[in-house]
Amino acid sequence: MLLSPIIIHYRDPTLQSSDLLTFVTEKIEDMKGRDLVTLDVAKKSSFADYMLVCSGNSKRHVISIAQSLVIECRAAGVEALGVEGNDIGEWSLVDLGDIIVHIMTDDTRDQYQLEQLWE
Repeated sequence: MLLSPIIIHYRDPTLQSSDLLTFVTEKIEDMKGRDLVTLDVAKKSSFADYMLVCSGNSKRHVISIAQSLVIECRAAGVEALGVEGNDIGEWSLVDLGDIIVHIMTDDTRDQYQLEQLWE
């Protein structure tokens, strides 16, 4: 009986959370993401070290930032664990393991106020 191999996706262990944070921040800025806020949530949660919140100019811009971020991370050897919300574009979430990225339109960001929830 042959067993099929188990494929495990994991982050490059040589890439520390702070290095990944710098990389992700640069990529969001390259895509003209606005009002970027970095929240250190390591002491408040067990699922991530950092949460990034930024705004896009439109639904299409939110989707483009999220898609570009996933592509750039993959090229750097970091596979996104999940992407949510790219079908609608008001709020896209990119889960990079140690870092969770929220990209929102201004209206959605004002409505949910994640920064105030996690600060």
